This record gives sequence, structure tokens and C-alpha cells, in this order.
Amino acid sequence: MIKPIELVIFDCDGVLVDSERIAARVQIALGAELGWPLTEAEVIARFIGRSQASISAQIEERLGAETAALWWQRFEQLHREEVDTRLEAVDGLPEALDAITLPTCVASSGSHEKMRHTLGRTGLYERFAGRIHSATEVAHGKPAPDLFLYAARQMGVDPAACAVVEDSRPGVEAARAAGMRAFGYAGGLTEAALLEGPGTVVFDDMRKLPGLLAGEHGE
Repeated sequence: MIKPIELVIFDCDGVLVDSERIAARVQIALGAELGWPLTEAEVIARFIGRSQASISAQIEERLGAETAALWWQRFEQLHREEVDTRLEAVDGLPEALDAITLPTCVASSGSHEKMRHTLGRTGLYERFAGRIHSATEVAHGKPAPDLFLYAARQMGVDPAACAVVEDSRPGVEAARAAGMRAFGYAGGLTEAALLEGPGTVVFDDMRKLPGLLAGEHGE
């Protein structure tokens, strides 16, 4: 028997805050500057949804440790500047949160410092304060299930009773690996076909999320 949903776990970038477009734009610019030309499709496939450690390892393998360190230093600087001037909440997200009555938390590949900044800039931090989990707290980032299992454990909820809202392929793969229901948001950079899979509901408008969760919850 399928358990009713008791906890909704939100990814941060691309799900709560519309930051993936900013990140992709910065990564493409840095690639051109530092010797690894990348298209938007390549950035989505290689970087979106993955941890800093995973991204840095790819850059180091391609360009060496010194350039990888410079790349990440420049990324953090440029990303922060863009966030401070352009970042907004994902379209429809505040209304969705207002309508969701289930307990919620955040589990993201980003660091706590980064989430304090991005969620703070969009007025969302206080909605999740004390219930924010980072891939820096687990051994393996997405697509491994570690982060979502950790979040469920910290929140005291059985993984089988969790729903994960994600916008990246590594994210939905991590949710499925954790034995959780996945809701793949296709309104961002990642196309719907890359989010589809078993136990996964794909949708393209955050305003639809409360109804989708209610349907899965059995209300």
C-alpha cells in the first residue's frame, strides 16, 4: 500500500528560486574565458542539479586543479552579483507554498551560505528556516539518494512518505533512488523528457503543484 505524503522536500535552485538560468549563463561565460567552451545543453547535462564537488571535479579533470579553483572563485563572485540584481522566486512558487498544507523542507546541492543568500534575496528564507539541508552534509551528492534520505531522517519521516520537488535529472534520479515520489518541474531549463521516469509526475506550472500533491496524498 502506498503511504500518504507526510513531507514535501523542495530542491532550491530552479524550484524555489529561478537561479538555474543565472548559473548556466555564468558557467557558459567562464567556460569561454577559461578554456572550456560549453553550450547551454552541455551545462544542463553536466552541471545542473549537481554539487560543487561534482562540478569542480569535472572542471579539474578537464583543465587542472588551479583552473578549477579559479573557475569556482569567479563563479561564486559573478553568481552573487547576478543574484543580487536579478534573482526572483520561481514563477507561481509563492502561491503554491501558500496552498500547500503538508510539512515542507529544503534539500539542495548548494551550500547553506548560498541558500541563505538566494532564499533571503527572494523573501523565502523564513518559510524554511531550520528545515534546510545541504549536500555538504552528506557523503554523495545527487543523483545518489544520500541528501534526500538525510533530510527525511532529520525531519523524522519515512522516505516512503516523502515527495520531492525537483527540476533536474540528477534530482529526480536521487528521489527515485531514495524510494520517494518525485515531482519533476519542467518549467525551467531541463526539458520534460529528461525528468520522466517511474514514480515521477512531471509538470510545468508551480501553481499546479498543490493539486498534484493533494491527489497523491489521497485528499
